Amino acid sequence: MSITAQLHDSVKLQGGAALVDGFGLESRAHAPCRALLQNGHELEVYDLHEVFAGELAPTTVFPLPWPGWDRGVHSVSPDATFAVFSGQRAVRAVGPGGELLWEYRHGCWGPLLGHAHTGDEQEVCNGLEHGSCRVSDDGRLVWAHVVLDPEEQDWQECWVVLDARDGRELARLPLDSAASGSHHISHPDGLHMGLCIGMGQDGIMLHWARWDGEKLTGWDLNETLDRILMDVHPGHPGFLTLEHYGTDLRLHALDGTVLAEGAPEPSDEEDPLCWDYGCGFVDADTVIASTVDCDEDPDRACHWLLDARTLRIRGAITYPTGRVDGYARPLGDGTWLTYDNASGTLRRWTEATS
Repeated sequence: MSITAQLHDSVKLQGGAALVDGFGLESRAHAPCRALLQNGHELEVYDLHEVFAGELAPTTVFPLPWPGWDRGVHSVSPDATFAVFSGQRAVRAVGPGGELLWEYRHGCWGPLLGHAHTGDEQEVCNGLEHGSCRVSDDGRLVWAHVVLDPEEQDWQECWVVLDARDGRELARLPLDSAASGSHHISHPDGLHMGLCIGMGQDGIMLHWARWDGEKLTGWDLNETLDRILMDVHPGHPGFLTLEHYGTDLRLHALDGTVLAEGAPEPSDEEDPLCWDYGCGFVDADTVIASTVDCDEDPDRACHWLLDARTLRIRGAITYPTGRVDGYARPLGDGTWLTYDNASGTLRRWTEATS
């Protein structure tokens, strides 16, 4: 079955590709979606709804704290009064003028164990490995994936909860990962935080936790080390994951129980389809997923809509502008984004009404 997409909005936005195939989109429950786009030595913050309304100036701009460091996944407080940056050797909170609010120092993400530093805090070591951080939806906490200081013990990654006011460590959870990178997703219930750690060919580690003000409670879903945390939605108590190599999507309860599973269709035993990394909730009833990387055949390389509760495929999406080669990034409000790299155009789509 073919499902026709209807163009909702479009705008030319430099760097907008990060909203679709990177970590440039920051969404929170009961708040407008934001674009966090790196432009030179600055992180520009946009209200996505204002962008599509024609306001192309960023609402806030934060200077990047470390010249030469372009890794890590960063976060901005709900009121946009500060940004938190995940660096190679520290998590740093800064104000819009670049003023340092606090810094939480940790071990170096550089892959060479025991390597020396020059003492220059701006020094960037070799390596692509990085952590991530996330300001909680109430703005009171900062969750960060870091490497422990080698003076504390040998190489050890951990998940820390920091006081957003001063960077004071409130709790930590030791991890068994060896990350190439990571990202956070805050659950719409305002209590739970998810952490997804990519370890390259060694698989994926997935953790959930909550901090009740006194105790950090965490649990992992790492029996197979192969599921990527993709999305959450206020209409679902759990979360959506993708198998590391794209063989299936799964809907989970918050404790990890599998509620539904969906594989790409149609399949070919000799050349099976796989889901790409761009997928998530269009709304509480619909999931979007893509197979654009799997095949050059336009009938197989496309975006698909699925039932959000059963993950059964409803149909392939047909766009009035022609084939869309990139990923799709849903916004959870009934719309999704695509980005045309050739023209620099960000488009927002919805399912056409009959």
